[in-house]
Amino acid sequence: MSRRALVICCALVLAPVFAAAPAGATPPLPGERIAPAITAGGVDVSGLTIEEAAQRLSGAFGPRLAQNVIVQRADMTFRLTAKGAKVRFDTLTTAKRALYAGRDRPAPAVPGAPPAAIDVPLAVRHDQAVVRRFAARVRGRLHRPARDSQLRIGVRSVRVTHSKRGRTINAAALARRVGAALDDPRLTRVFRPALIRLRPRVNANQLRRRANTVITIQQSTFTLRLFKGLRVVKTYRVAVGQPSYPTPRGLFSIASKQVNPTWSVPNSPWAGELAGTTVVGGSAANPLRARWMGIVNGVGIHGTNQSGSIGTRASHGCIRMHVPDVIALYRRVPIGTPVLIR
Repeated sequence: MSRRALVICCALVLAPVFAAAPAGATPPLPGERIAPAITAGGVDVSGLTIEEAAQRLSGAFGPRLAQNVIVQRADMTFRLTAKGAKVRFDTLTTAKRALYAGRDRPAPAVPGAPPAAIDVPLAVRHDQAVVRRFAARVRGRLHRPARDSQLRIGVRSVRVTHSKRGRTINAAALARRVGAALDDPRLTRVFRPALIRLRPRVNANQLRRRANTVITIQQSTFTLRLFKGLRVVKTYRVAVGQPSYPTPRGLFSIASKQVNPTWSVPNSPWAGELAGTTVVGGSAANPLRARWMGIVNGVGIHGTNQSGSIGTRASHGCIRMHVPDVIALYRRVPIGTPVLIR
């Protein structure tokens, strides 16, 4: 036994912290010895006084109980010291348990038969809160969250990133196993907890199906691109908002669709005498021709009878298209379609 382990064990013998005697039991008598066929943690203490038994137990288990707990996984090693876990081995209380167990053992049913063997538990304790924090720290270092596939949209290209599985461990199970090992020197103190694989919520195939249709609008070139299956299948020339009424920039989605839409006229000087009014769909005074695909805050994609405005900054923020183009686009674009405007 190392000097350090011996000092720890001996100190603990002088300060027992566990109840050993059954209620009403007579204290150990001077020179009283433990009955035959009695073990403590598997170590034979038969015929020994409690002081002799305590010394034997200290020699048998002290060094083992002073060893570190080691957790190894994913090329990482974690250590929990017995001192840090506040391990307490009360050898004197363990010896008394053996003495009282021998006293209370029933006599053999058959006269002359050997007494029944009894093994008493070791009086070992630790701070399980420390163990739980240790297990949580191990999990924190080993944990890798799953990575979902993501849709990366640029005005000229659309791609899907690959998902990646994550990993974690069952910290509660590890804490239970470590706690049991701290209390029982016969158990291993080296652990390799199972890695639990974490599945991503969204993989690339799911996202491709979900984002089969994408629209991008590049204001600098007045170009609307329609993507199907991550590939450009059609480009259209469009008009966008005037400098005073700019088309918003950002990632949005198609929020609504309407054939021959009603026009809720913006209450601004741009609308002239119609400002703040409502114009029914199909009316000659309604500039929203044929189809409407709403995006955000009253801004949408629509047809126009002002074909000369296509390729310019002419609208009140909306995206204008030639009427045949907007009708063709409308059929191919479901509600919820992502729309990137740059």
